[in-house]
Amino acid sequence: MRTVIVTDSTAYIPQEIRERYSIYMIPLNVIFGREEYREEIDITADEFFEKMRTSDKLPTSSQPSTGQFVELFEQLSKDYDAIISIHLSKKISGTYQGAITAAGMVEGVKVYPYNSGWSCMAQGFFAIDAAKMALEGKEPEEILARLDELKASTKAYFMVNDLTHLQRGGRLSGSQALIGSLLKIKPLLTFVDDEIVPFEKIRTQKKALNRIYDLLAEDVNKGFPLKCSIIHANRKEQALEIKDELEIRFPTVDFSISYFGPVIATHLGEGAIGIAWMLK
Repeated sequence: MRTVIVTDSTAYIPQEIRERYSIYMIPLNVIFGREEYREEIDITADEFFEKMRTSDKLPTSSQPSTGQFVELFEQLSKDYDAIISIHLSKKISGTYQGAITAAGMVEGVKVYPYNSGWSCMAQGFFAIDAAKMALEGKEPEEILARLDELKASTKAYFMVNDLTHLQRGGRLSGSQALIGSLLKIKPLLTFVDDEIVPFEKIRTQKKALNRIYDLLAEDVNKGFPLKCSIIHANRKEQALEIKDELEIRFPTVDFSISYFGPVIATHLGEGAIGIAWMLK
């Protein structure tokens, strides 16, 4: 059975890697006023941050239409028997539900929508591992079982400079945003049951980063092989510094750098930093 992997743009997998492993990407959209852009296609992360600085109003985002999913699935049905469609957490976007709806409208191919429960490179790791297995000829059920294993081992923590972006988008309650802003708290955030939730309240970014390092160390000390991504919202130099520091501290871990692209940065704001890791 020939299986292909689809993911959405919020995985932020570089194009050359998508091409190398035959991963197909369906874009979400970022909206400035009446102008709508498909992220990773019509607008880059750099262009987004520049536009956000000069825009009168904060941008919004939207999921792919069911029609876009149907069109992509029908195109892939000509060459593949199965599609595993891996998407960002179902409680922060309707993208996964859109894949489910489209799967029921396409004939000639079996579609397996998969809720990663995460986003950004945590989700990207899922898609890359799945694509490697698909290229090896693994059956869809085996790939899905591997994704469940990855999900159980995945951890990710992130912090934002301005809580109002999350509050405005309905991802954080108004009271939490107000308290955090007044006290200059840098809360560590994570995903629990597909939702963004506060993990711990910490006063400074340095202390928050050190707390993430300690959490990573706990898993490294268990002896399992890990891969880890430092994810940034227009803070590449800081991300490189973090990577250099962590590579010295944890030489057995595979580190990489990724980014919060337009759609996710719409809700996190510029300056957000996250670290995600899972089993190799």
